[in-house]
Amino acid sequence: MLQSDRRVKGRDYLHPLQQQSYFVTDYDPTIEDSYTKQCVIDERAARLDILDTAGQEEFGAMREQYMRTGEGFLLVFSVTDRGSFEEIYKFQRQILRVKDRDEFPMILVGNKADLEQQRQVTQEEGQQLARQLKVTYMEASAKIRMNVDQAFHELVRVIRKFQEQECPPSPEPTRKEKDKSGCHCVIV
Repeated sequence: MLQSDRRVKGRDYLHPLQQQSYFVTDYDPTIEDSYTKQCVIDERAARLDILDTAGQEEFGAMREQYMRTGEGFLLVFSVTDRGSFEEIYKFQRQILRVKDRDEFPMILVGNKADLEQQRQVTQEEGQQLARQLKVTYMEASAKIRMNVDQAFHELVRVIRKFQEQECPPSPEPTRKEKDKSGCHCVIV
């Protein structure tokens, strides 16, 4: 799930780009949009169900519903908009509250990293916030295709690791045990 402040127009480019592999110059931002992509990450098949949500307060109830079902989150801000950066902490706290968890799979992404002259948030500030939130930080640019795929792939890795910790793989069941219900983990 892509989560960001409504001002982060660049976030809108991360998911179509992930799907279409080119920069969309006339993308129309929406309240929500969803995409599905099949890919192989670390020699394992993955299906990415990408849901881009708007950060507007008036859609807070919808956003919380998406948070309940999300298996991982990209917290996206624009490095050219300090206000979007300052909203990230609130989004992360809301996700943890909705999930009723102390931690959950998330990646912090500073988008528009190609616009160095317009930068309002330094890499160091992004890294510092990531340490505070206990998440991975990376910068991306949809326009020059920098770290877009990597952000999604890293999120899948974080999700897989989290799910394995939550429900470690059990030894191969015997024929008798196969009929019993056990722990089932869904890997995206």
